[in-house]
Amino acid sequence: MIKTLNISVRGQGLQPFTELVAALLKQSTEDEGLCTLFIRHSSASLLIQENYDDSARSDLENWLNRLVPEQDPLYTHTLEGSDDMPAHIKSALTATQLSIPFQNRQLMLGTWQGIYLWEHRHGPRTRQVIVQLP
Repeated sequence: MIKTLNISVRGQGLQPFTELVAALLKQSTEDEGLCTLFIRHSSASLLIQENYDDSARSDLENWLNRLVPEQDPLYTHTLEGSDDMPAHIKSALTATQLSIPFQNRQLMLGTWQGIYLWEHRHGPRTRQVIVQLP
């Protein structure tokens, strides 16, 4: 089974979507297997991260923004705005696909783990995440 999730974001940051994947998993005909996620964009990424304390997410966002600043004079790809090239670099440094095992139609994530779309651009938009289940 392959499904597309359309996830709306307001701008930069980590957007949780574990529950959307869990809902799709309940529709699966398989009790166990591997759930594969793939984001169809080059300026956003996917992440498994702590879902308990919001400060962990904001610390990650702040750290990556410091590592890959906007308006670096080395950038030549500036046609789409000052956040575009940094977004591509951030996407290259993180993940565009994830694989998560599941059993009894439940994701085998740790107690404090969640699935996130990491938006690297400023403006609101809708991102597509492909979910493949056996």
